[in-house]
Amino acid sequence: MAAPVGRAEGAGGADVPRQVLGLDGLRGLAALYVVLFHCWLYTFPGYPNSSAPPWLDELMFGRLAVVFFLVLSGFSLAISPARHGWGSGGVVQFLHRRAWRILPPYWAALAMSLIISFFVVPASHFGLPTGSSVLVYGLLAQDVFTAPTPNGAFWSIGVEAELYLLFPLLLLVRRRWGAAVLVACVALPVVTRGLMAPGASPVEGANWLAPHLAPVFVAGMVGAGIVVASDRVRRLPWGWFAVLAAMPVVAVGVVRGSVWTVNHYFWVDLAIAPAMTMLIAAVATGRPAVLVRCLTARPVQSLGSFSYSLYLIHLPIVMAVIRRVAPHFVSRGLPTFGFTLIVALPVSVLGSWLFARVFELPFKGNRSWKSMIALCRSRWAGRSAPDLQRN
Repeated sequence: MAAPVGRAEGAGGADVPRQVLGLDGLRGLAALYVVLFHCWLYTFPGYPNSSAPPWLDELMFGRLAVVFFLVLSGFSLAISPARHGWGSGGVVQFLHRRAWRILPPYWAALAMSLIISFFVVPASHFGLPTGSSVLVYGLLAQDVFTAPTPNGAFWSIGVEAELYLLFPLLLLVRRRWGAAVLVACVALPVVTRGLMAPGASPVEGANWLAPHLAPVFVAGMVGAGIVVASDRVRRLPWGWFAVLAAMPVVAVGVVRGSVWTVNHYFWVDLAIAPAMTMLIAAVATGRPAVLVRCLTARPVQSLGSFSYSLYLIHLPIVMAVIRRVAPHFVSRGLPTFGFTLIVALPVSVLGSWLFARVFELPFKGNRSWKSMIALCRSRWAGRSAPDLQRN
């Protein structure tokens, strides 16, 4: 395992790495799974009672990959506050950093999705996007208001935006009253709502999902405390704890079946979040070393570096291949699925890599327009100098 770049002192007085290795790799693999899920979803109709062969059922849990993203997001965002007494570092500054990080690639992906929806293939069974779609999705309000979507993957971005707004308040609760109170404040209303639903099985709509998914985000936040805990706590076998925590959820899913699991995501999301948190904590503390080495391998880490772009733009590409390209070459069903994997998967990965270089990575590596302009000028000056010397 590569050595961390720098170290800081944790709450227990032990040194902890400033750069947490492996998290980008986890993001990349989760994003890749979402792409595979959508290749499967739009090839075989009838979800969750899909017409796909049973041996492909493992691809039907794209929702859980998004839940993993939310846990990982809460974990990643809370690491720095955890190192500084759970302070937010300033609400305005935090929200500005989040907007700078997520909005430019998101708005670019929104424009791309609108163009593809209008001229290639609609992304919604509600029809073509409308003016309300532009307004709702442009303001990241899709979890609150309903409008024809230009990109079905955007639902989770609206949820994340709401959780970002809530994050400073969650940090305040964590700082003043501790992790147990934070979890109780967020999880108990959700559990109560679930138990009061008919048959204790709430039916989810297309939006208003942030309240339900807030506990999984908070689970990640709480897990970040492990990174700055004492050396004894960090050395605990968090990977094995994750396996033990996941076993009951997996066992129920196997016994009840994949369709039951999908229809009970409300409870499955909450039940699997602790296992996801412990898995992330295990990777963040460098164990198991074999897994961390795999996650920090160059291809996986590279995939993670543009995973956000991959998540944002892959679905219009997948749908265009399935509905506009594949019918000219292969029959429906499994041949279309194979064709989509061969064509849409590499195009999505390559396209998102290029997309990220223009719309994501510049904003990830620079904190303001001023620094971006200065960087462009320095690069331009560096390229112009050899020309001047030659002349």
